[in-house]
Amino acid sequence: MQALTNRSKVVSNKQMTFAEKMYLPAILGGISITIRHLFKKKATVSYPEVKREFSQVYRGQHVLKRDDKGAERCTACGLCAVSCPAEAITMTSAERKKGEENLYREEKYASTYEINMLRCIFCGLCEEACPKEAIFLTDRMVPTDFTRNEFVYGKDKLVEKTDDRVDVTKRQTKAVLDFKKIKQLSHNR
Repeated sequence: MQALTNRSKVVSNKQMTFAEKMYLPAILGGISITIRHLFKKKATVSYPEVKREFSQVYRGQHVLKRDDKGAERCTACGLCAVSCPAEAITMTSAERKKGEENLYREEKYASTYEINMLRCIFCGLCEEACPKEAIFLTDRMVPTDFTRNEFVYGKDKLVEKTDDRVDVTKRQTKAVLDFKKIKQLSHNR
């Protein structure tokens, strides 16, 4: 009978030697690998004492930025939620009331803004989609916890404090920083 393809192999029925039957070559090969690993540089780091440097493009915990006057930038347009592939962002919008001009930058703002950090894949699409540059991923790690509810971050954890501003300039490219200098555009004022 002729084979359909030319990938046929010749199978040999070679008898094992006494040493192979005792599995000595396999055991000695495993021991040699173990001994070689004893003398290699260790990949582990003693974490609390020694901290590794993160990459320049590391994307960690989210932050909702404020403008120079301390008002929230987010206008609850929903572009970040639409662009999120994991559907981790939810928000509801509200109208700004009289006397709240210093709290919110625009007339419409996010009354609730939540990110489920267990669903988030830290892709950065939310910060790319935001037209007001309100959301950024920082170089901070997301703290651990024991319950699932603690990983749903609301505005209380996301909005930056007025006295403790978060520097996100290293997350912005030179082209974005040059674009921000154009004062004729309404969102750069």
